[in-house]
Amino acid sequence: MTKDIEAKTVYFARTGATNTKRTLEIGAERAKQLGIKDVVVATTHGGTALEAAKIFRGMKTNLVAVTLSQGFEKEGWTMTSDERSKVEAEGVKVLTCSHALGDGVSASLAGERGGVSTEQIVAQTLYRFSQGMKVAVEIVLMAADAGFIGIDREVISIAGTSEGCDTAIVVKPAFPRSFKELEIREVLAKPRYP
Repeated sequence: MTKDIEAKTVYFARTGATNTKRTLEIGAERAKQLGIKDVVVATTHGGTALEAAKIFRGMKTNLVAVTLSQGFEKEGWTMTSDERSKVEAEGVKVLTCSHALGDGVSASLAGERGGVSTEQIVAQTLYRFSQGMKVAVEIVLMAADAGFIGIDREVISIAGTSEGCDTAIVVKPAFPRSFKELEIREVLAKPRYP
């Protein structure tokens, strides 16, 4: 029989980049406590990934940075090859692929025909917790589907609102095609909206 666990959750007063270092430290501390070796972080231009590389250095983690998909290049939101090289030089694996919870074929067709895709419904549900929660779940799905992490053990997933990170969770991953098997096991940090 499993014992009850008492753990701390940090609720930030503000969203965004001001919480980056603390969120990463909270994730690293919990990874040590639970013996978690896989960490997935969201990053746009590599700043969060580079900060994560510093904080997780020496922990022998499989650190995976998930970027925005290349479809956002026109907006200037995609990682450049120089930014990618800097992140990879720190031993971080970088993944760029289609977003698991939106911006794909079903969202495109739903938007064109005035509907909503199932992925958009899931994304909007997770947004009720925070933008970071939606992204933290999404990047785990993406990293698992690309084979960057296994689905047989817990991972730490870290994401945020606009810039930096403000949300950290312990999650048992799943593939997008087996989404119902994904389990958010602990919320370590997130913004607390008024």
